Formats: sequence, structure tokens, C-alpha cells
Amino acid sequence: MTGYASLNQGKPKQERPRQEPWQQRLVRTLLYGRNVDRTAKARARVGLVIIAFAAIYAIIGGRLVMFAVGADGPSARRAAAQDAIATARPDIVDRNGEVLATDVKTPSLFGEPRRIIDKDEAIELLTATLPDADAGEVRERLSSRKGFVWLKREISPQQQFEIHKLGIPGIGFLRENKRVYPTGNEVAHLIGLVNIDNQGIAGMEKWLDNQGLADLHRAGFATDRLQKPIELSVDLRVEHALRDELLKAKDKFHAKAASGLVVNVNTGEVIAMVSLPDFDPNSPKEAHDPDRINRLTTGVYEMGSTFKAFTLAMALDTGKYGLDSMWDARGPLHYGKFAIHDDEPKGRFLSMKEVFTFSSNVGAARIALSQGVEAHKAFLRKMGQFERLRTELPESASPLVPKHWSDLNTITISFGHGMAVAPLQGVMGVSALVNGGLLIPPTFMKRSEEEARAIAKRVIKPETSEKMRYLMRLNAEIGTAKRANVPGYYIGGKTGTAEKVINGRYAKKKVLTLFTAVIPADKPQYQLLIMLDEPQALKETYGFITSGWNAVPTAGNVISRIGPLLGIEPRFDLPPSDRQILAASRLTQ
Repeated sequence: MTGYASLNQGKPKQERPRQEPWQQRLVRTLLYGRNVDRTAKARARVGLVIIAFAAIYAIIGGRLVMFAVGADGPSARRAAAQDAIATARPDIVDRNGEVLATDVKTPSLFGEPRRIIDKDEAIELLTATLPDADAGEVRERLSSRKGFVWLKREISPQQQFEIHKLGIPGIGFLRENKRVYPTGNEVAHLIGLVNIDNQGIAGMEKWLDNQGLADLHRAGFATDRLQKPIELSVDLRVEHALRDELLKAKDKFHAKAASGLVVNVNTGEVIAMVSLPDFDPNSPKEAHDPDRINRLTTGVYEMGSTFKAFTLAMALDTGKYGLDSMWDARGPLHYGKFAIHDDEPKGRFLSMKEVFTFSSNVGAARIALSQGVEAHKAFLRKMGQFERLRTELPESASPLVPKHWSDLNTITISFGHGMAVAPLQGVMGVSALVNGGLLIPPTFMKRSEEEARAIAKRVIKPETSEKMRYLMRLNAEIGTAKRANVPGYYIGGKTGTAEKVINGRYAKKKVLTLFTAVIPADKPQYQLLIMLDEPQALKETYGFITSGWNAVPTAGNVISRIGPLLGIEPRFDLPPSDRQILAASRLTQ
């Protein structure tokens, strides 16, 4: 026993195997299953590594493909573009829905200088395809280190096709919005124009940006065409007829310029506005010519005898004077070293009616003096002639008013000299004289009579307005406006001829002729202004250049064309003005 025991003690003691933790057994079972040998385990691990590497390379390859395909995509180009991309603008339409301005899609050429391999070759090929492109400018842009540069905005589809065939790496196209004006010159001064980035820079286009469109563009919320059209008050049919007759008159009388307005006297809506010479907003280079300004809002002029309407209305509205009140016009009115004359002196006292129909300077001056300087100033201020006229059009000028207003200023301004206003401003005042006495700010947007009355300001009594309508109609029957008396339309009006100031002196042979007409005179709906700058005498005018020989017949031609378009039904065999206008109200005094 002893030997046996000692023998066992000499053998090493056998250790029991360590038991694998249950968590590892669970993971191994899930990954490899039960009873799998080490070789299978090794193959599985290698396969897992291969799959992981394949997935990584697939992701890398996919991203490379996306970059390759998307590099020329519109979104990537927009992100890279440093210049503004022309954004969308809403259509502008006339009161009948006729399109005056709209957007079309047009391609623009851009370059990515970092991707161009041979810049000299690219410049040579591009300038050969685009002959109007400046080679130096193209080279300068392609030599920059920018990621994106414009090379030519608004190219033609044919140019795009030819450049695309060249296959130049780093040269691409973006579709932009281009503003087009289907009516061309017809409403140029009213509609305005945009720059290369489709941003309004004049006219209603600039007003549109000022109303928040520019902010929407900057915020990225005006990038589509789904914008509500902007409806204007203008009637394209009336605009065309007015422009056509003004072109004829400008050519016939060899005038330097011609302008015209049609305004709704009860709403202040501008129905038509033409200033010649004009320009085509589709080719706006001529728009910068100073001779092509909008004379109706940007220019200010002495309005001549049309201002006599304000002078007589001022006196009549006091109630102290009536239509038969008499004024001394037996001879010139002397004031210091100045003498005021009538063009056709009558050498006698004139009634208020005769002062208007004979267009007496002396009579108008005596009427104004009877009211006094302060009353005269207050009345013209009340009629909106002292402050700059604000409308939707950004282009407007402030009136030129004497700094020191004396009796002599009152004398000359009474018949339209010595104070200059924008023609639209004068039209606003005359509308108030005939529409019942309400001064309504003009607008180029559609407006109802209810909306107009809500913002109107009473400036004269209704009975004074009745008298002014009578005087204007009487002037068309027997006075200086006879040549505008189109049968059926019962026109009233006032002429004006203002000598222009040349080198500080009035020039008798260079005049501005005006005629403002109301249609119809008994219940006015519209006012028409015709203005000719430096018309020349003709054989048929017997050498005269005053308004009655040129602006008045031009107005008659316009009225005969626009009357039906405005829905004014002709009325024939109407009685004279004293029975048609004055009889019911018994306004004669």
C-alpha cells in the first residue's frame, strides 16, 4: 500500500476543464450554431470581413456616382452660383386680363473654372459661337478661381444647342426667368422694366418689388410661376388708340414730344397713359435716353390756361361771385413794370363765362387778385398742387412753387405761368372740379367708386362743380375747344398754351399746348389730357401754334375712337349747356 501510494503521489494531478461563461456560449451559438468546428468559424469571420469591406466600397462608389451625375444638376449649380439667378415674377395684366408683362424660361451659360482643362481652347470655341461675347471678359471670368461664373445670360436655344455640341467640360446651362413684354412700346412708361436678374428698376415693375416681391425672392419663396397676376387699371385698347393718335399728331405738327392721359374722374383710375417718345422694354437701352422720360409724372410744366379753371372755381366756391359777375378787361393789367395782355383783347368788361371761353389772362388775373395771395395759395394747396404727387409709379417729380409768393405770382399763376406741376397732378385737380368736388388720388390699380369715396377729400361745393361743368361744356360750344366737339359725346374742356422758358426768358415760338376734356360734360366719367411739346405751325393752322389748332383736334380724334371702348353711348340732339346742365339746378347768378 505504501508503495502504491507513493507511486500515485509521483503522478501529476489532472485539472478539470474551465467552464465557458453562459453569455459567450449564447453569442457563439447565435453566430455559428451548435457543434461547429473551428474551420467553419474561421471561414465565417473572413466572409464577414469581406462583406463589411464590400459595403464600404459600395457606399464610396455610390457617392462618387452621385457626385458625378449631380455635379451638373440645377440644384448643385444654384448652390455654387455666386450671382443671383433671375427669379419668377407674377404676370401683370390690364383691367380686361390682357397680359402686359410675363416670364418665359430662357437658358443662360455658366462656367466652372476649376473643371475646365484647356481654358484657351474653351475661350476660342465659346467666342466663336457667341460673336457678341467679349473675349477679354470671358477670359477674365474663366481664369478666376471661383467655382461658378456667368458667361452669358439669356442665350438663344440655337446658341445653347451649338455650345452643347462642343462638349467643353466645365461649361453648362441654367434655365432662368426672363421678363418679356408682349405689347412692346404700348405701355412702356407705365409698366417699366427689369434688370438682367429680373428685378424691377422702373415703373410698376419697381413698385411690385417694393411691395414685398424682392423680399420673397431673397427668402426663396417666389421661385415659381404660381403667383397671382397683378391687375392694373389701364385698358390696353384705350392705350393703343391714344398712342396711335398721339403718334399721328406728333408727326403732323412736327412736335418734339406728345403725351396723353385718360382718367376715370370718379375713381381716380388711370385708364391710359402715353408719353412719346417712348421705348421698348424688351430692348431697354433707349430707356436711359433723357428725352424718353415719362413727361406725365416725372416732368413738371407750366400748364397754361388750364389753370384758369382753378382760378374761376376758387372765386365761384366763395359764393360771392357768379357766372355773370363782371371783370374789367378793357385793357392790359399793369403791375409795376409788367403788363398782362389778352391774346384776343375784347376791350370791355367780361363776365365770368366770357373770361373762361375767351381765355382772358386779364380777367383771370383780376379774379385771383380779388381773392388775395393767401387765399390763392390755400386753394391750390387744397387742390393738391403744392405737394409731390404719390402714386404707385416710383417716378414722380415735385412741383415748382415760388419761394416768395407775391401779388405778381398770383397774377401769373392765375393763368398758368410761374408754377409748374406734373400733368397727372393737374389732371387730379381738374377731376375734382367736375366730379362733384372730391379730390381723389390717382391710381394705376383697379379701384371701385366706393373705395375712391372712402379716401376722397371734398375741396369744392357740389354746386361749384356744376358751374365748372357748365363752363367746360360752354367752351366746347362757343369757345376755344370747339374743334374737339365730337358729335354725340357732349364734350367739355379747357385749352392751355404755355410759352416755354429758354435761357431764362419766355420763347413765343416754343410752346407747350394742352387740352383737358371731360366726357360727357353733364355727367363726367372720364377726363382726357392731350399735351404737345413745341408743335409747329402749318398751312391749315394759318400759322397759329396755340392749343386750339393742334391739341384740341387731336383730342377730338382720340375721343371718337375711345368713346365706344369706354362704353359711352353717343347722345344726339342734346340741348345747349345752359339748358342741359344749368336748367335743373338754376345755378346762374
